[in-house]
Amino acid sequence: MPSAGFLFVIFIILVALAFDFTNGMHDAANSIATVVSTRVLTPRQAVIWAAFFNFVAFLVFGTGVAHTIGAGMIDISIVTPQVIFAALLGAIGWNLFTWILGLPTSSSHALIGGYAGAAIVKAGPDAIIASGWVKTVIFIFVAPILGLVLGVAFITITTWIVRKGNPTRINKAARRLQLVSAALYSLGHGGNDAQKTMGIIASLIFAAGWTKTFYIPLWVVLGAHAAIAMGTLSGGWRIVKTMGQKITKLRPIDGFCAETASAISIFFATHAGVPVSTTHVITGAISGVGAAKRMSAVRWGVTLRIVWAWVFTIPGAGLTAGVAYFLINLVDKYLV
Repeated sequence: MPSAGFLFVIFIILVALAFDFTNGMHDAANSIATVVSTRVLTPRQAVIWAAFFNFVAFLVFGTGVAHTIGAGMIDISIVTPQVIFAALLGAIGWNLFTWILGLPTSSSHALIGGYAGAAIVKAGPDAIIASGWVKTVIFIFVAPILGLVLGVAFITITTWIVRKGNPTRINKAARRLQLVSAALYSLGHGGNDAQKTMGIIASLIFAAGWTKTFYIPLWVVLGAHAAIAMGTLSGGWRIVKTMGQKITKLRPIDGFCAETASAISIFFATHAGVPVSTTHVITGAISGVGAAKRMSAVRWGVTLRIVWAWVFTIPGAGLTAGVAYFLINLVDKYLV
């Protein structure tokens, strides 16, 4: 008969995959907002398209981001199943809270914020590996700026190339190209975001003694990609409205440029092993595409509201996870 400890680890793995599911649900809007708002695909077609590329991303990318999350940001020697469980509760709680509000915050930063919060409550600030946080914190600021700059560049270059073309033919070609750009973005989203859950599960099974060294088993890779794809299939319609309609009005050529700019940024970050926020990148890219036409085309008030949600994500999820760890410890003591 399996021990209580074994069953608890299995339960936490299921919770981790549930987080990955909410990640896909929460970030589905990032993958499909532009392609839906430009009416290239229906919402149903778009989520199927995005989910497929979310899943097959494991064939393209390695596990660099998973190693950063799992062993590069928190001292793995202090990690216990309880820490992982509290981290996940903090991240899922924050994801659901912002999903209800319709805010496209970062599931990635919710996860690392929750992980840090639970670890600090357990072992104090020494649990944090400062060097591992540098590139992640830098990319909190770099990611949206990079997306914005590339968005401006792509729409400027593309508009110049087609300036003398027939508008109807240009629109038709852009709609076809947007299928490619949406696929590339979804590929990057799955490749970067699914790895974060892989890192958490790998930390868990290492802490539980299931593995003698930290590595990412194939079953963890496949499980994480399947969970995020299923979450994407479930949709995220509240956030689709914010991303695809409230920031700026998009044409097919705009959607193509925003998604392509985002995909390039995410591919670069994933190759570097950085757990970048795909939400930050696509929001910056959409804003850049709108600003290239005219600054007033972007509803900067909506963008500012989104930015504030970003700012509070890591501390908000960290605080939630810290409280969760404290309560889990109290329950453990009571049961003992």
